[in-house]
Amino acid sequence: MSVRDTRTSAGTTRSDDERFPVDNPGVEHEPPRWTDADPDAGRSAYTFVVGCFALVPVLAIAFVVIYFAVPQDVFIDVGSNHYMAQHLLLGLTLGLAILLIGVGAVQWARLLMDDTERTEERHTAASSAETRTAAIDIVYQGLQETNLGRRKLIGRSLLGALGVLVAPAAVLLADLGPWPTARVRAETIERTIWGEGVRLVNDVTYEPILAADLEIGQLVNAEPENLQEFHGHHLQVERAKAAIIVVRMDPNSITIPESRSSWHVNGILSYSKICTHVGCPISLWEQQTHHLLCPCHQSTFDLGNSGVVVFGPAARSLPQLPISTDAEGYLIATSDFTVPVGPSYFERDSRNDYEDGDA
Repeated sequence: MSVRDTRTSAGTTRSDDERFPVDNPGVEHEPPRWTDADPDAGRSAYTFVVGCFALVPVLAIAFVVIYFAVPQDVFIDVGSNHYMAQHLLLGLTLGLAILLIGVGAVQWARLLMDDTERTEERHTAASSAETRTAAIDIVYQGLQETNLGRRKLIGRSLLGALGVLVAPAAVLLADLGPWPTARVRAETIERTIWGEGVRLVNDVTYEPILAADLEIGQLVNAEPENLQEFHGHHLQVERAKAAIIVVRMDPNSITIPESRSSWHVNGILSYSKICTHVGCPISLWEQQTHHLLCPCHQSTFDLGNSGVVVFGPAARSLPQLPISTDAEGYLIATSDFTVPVGPSYFERDSRNDYEDGDA
């Protein structure tokens, strides 16, 4: 189909092609931008943009200083909220630094870059070689229109602002966690607050658990009584590691190895509540089979046989907590777990994990 184009005196194109039923309206005349019309306004905008970028290094340095200088046990009260001072100040300095880069970049584009409006005809999705070459030319033209040739300080201050943000990023990345040396693991993830004489308490009411009150087939979610001595972050860390389940089974229906003959109280046993696969909390209890099922990936542990894995992806037995009773008949721990609780990881030496058939 032939296409007939005519051009008006205004330069717009009309066509009898059905794809273009509306005449090209062209580009409406726009008054000059105020920063282009007023040299003082342009200089003020230039100073503002440079100032935004120049403040970023100051805030980045403040971030690093706050990280090392402000103790983690200092808090700021704002109304009814209780904030850790270090976290609040780190958030403010880093947030303002990123905000200033954004504000400076936006004002640079709005007030100082080239403001000429243009239109172009739509084209098919597949660009020709000439179009790609033209696109590259437009990119270079855009670089020229940033006016960095005349206002070099903007580019330098922006590069400095972006470059100095490496310092806060490096500090945060270095603090993702301690190096997992044997000593660090032994002091953190491989120990809990369980110990000799620590009472087992209900994880909701914190009431001590009386051995005589447990019925055969019953399961209770529990925590150590000394968990109440911790607060904030430390409370959550210790709670996650020390969570246990307490079950009572008929002693005649379970297997108690000789090495664990003193770890139970008349069929009452205690195990870690944390699955050894990926750390999900588990308490789906099958009374008849003595199996404990993890809801995440269906790892199944036989609590009637020292917590060995009978199904699923878990590779380690569920850690068992040695327990006894005190003079009042309440359940107490006789030691910490003998193996680390929680999911396995490649550094862990799991040779002490119980396996079916161990003595």
